[in-house]
This record gives sequence, structure tokens and C-alpha cells, in this order.
Amino acid sequence: MEHVLKQFINKCDSAIQQEDFDTLLNYYTDDAILVVKPGMIAQGKEEIKKAFIAIAKYFTNSLVPAQGEMIVLEAGDTALVMSETLLTADKQETQFPMARKATYVFKKTPQGEWLCAIDNSYGTDLISSSL
Repeated sequence: MEHVLKQFINKCDSAIQQEDFDTLLNYYTDDAILVVKPGMIAQGKEEIKKAFIAIAKYFTNSLVPAQGEMIVLEAGDTALVMSETLLTADKQETQFPMARKATYVFKKTPQGEWLCAIDNSYGTDLISSSL
């Protein structure tokens, strides 16, 4: 059976593609962190929304995220998701990889809903980029 977080992430990807950032923010904790690019994070919903608007602009409003293979490790109210994240866009040249090994951390609310606390599409590649 497919883990509910796979469907959840697909909804997030759809909101990103449609640039429906208000809906997208409903899927994040209030203090969530988004890795915008190596060395740059956005924290909190306001900063995350600004970051997604800038990311959309960078990719000439053509970004289409999708997930490949995905592994979900769940312990109580916390889940780690490791995913092959694939990005496509009309932008021909970019300094960022379009295929990534992403890591996401989710927290379950008392109402049983999952929210993203850490959104890191670069995964462990951040280690090599910070050296």
C-alpha cells in the first residue's frame, strides 16, 4: 500500500507547478525550513512563499516537480522521506541539478494531518556543497 505521504507530496508538487503558493503553504508547519539552494534557507511560511515565487521566476514560471522512487520512514509523529526528485522546466541553463536525492521531514499534527517541517530537495548534496 502506498504511504499517505507519497500522495501528500504529489499534492505539493501540483501546487508548485500551478504556482498556487497559498495552498502549498497549508502543507507546511509554521516554522518550517525550505532549502532554497545550498547555503540559503527560508524559514517560516512568509519566507517560504517568497522563496517559491522567486524559484518560479528563476525557472521562467515553467517548473514541474515530480517524484521518482520514494522511501518513507515513520516513527510516531515524525517521518523522514527520501525521494528521487525530478525537475523539468523551459529554462535551458541552470546551475542547479534537475535530478536530486531529496530529504523531507514531516510532523503529524494532533489531528493526524502531516505537515512538512523540513523541505530539502538537495538532500545530502548539501554536505559536499558546504565544504
